[in-house]
Amino acid sequence: MNLKVLQLNESHSHESHSHQSPNARHEYSEAMFVTDGRINLLVDGQAVAVNAGGMFIVPPGMLHTVVPSSDGTLVIFE
Repeated sequence: MNLKVLQLNESHSHESHSHQSPNARHEYSEAMFVTDGRINLLVDGQAVAVNAGGMFIVPPGMLHTVVPSSDGTLVIFE
C-alpha cells in the first residue's frame, strides 16, 4: 500500500494529484480521505465533492481526477 498526502489549493489542485496525466485509471481501488477543506473529483464523468472528514473510494478501472476548484488536504491510500 502507498500513502500520499497532498495539500491542494484552487489554482494547482489538478496538477497535485501525482498521476502521469490529469486523468488516472488504476487496476486497484484508491481511497481518498479529506482531512480539511473540500476536494472536488470527477469520477467517470460524475462530479463528486468530498468535505473534511469524508472519504471516497474510487473503484478499480474508474477514470478520475481532482478538479481545479479543490482546496484542502487529501490523503490517498492506494
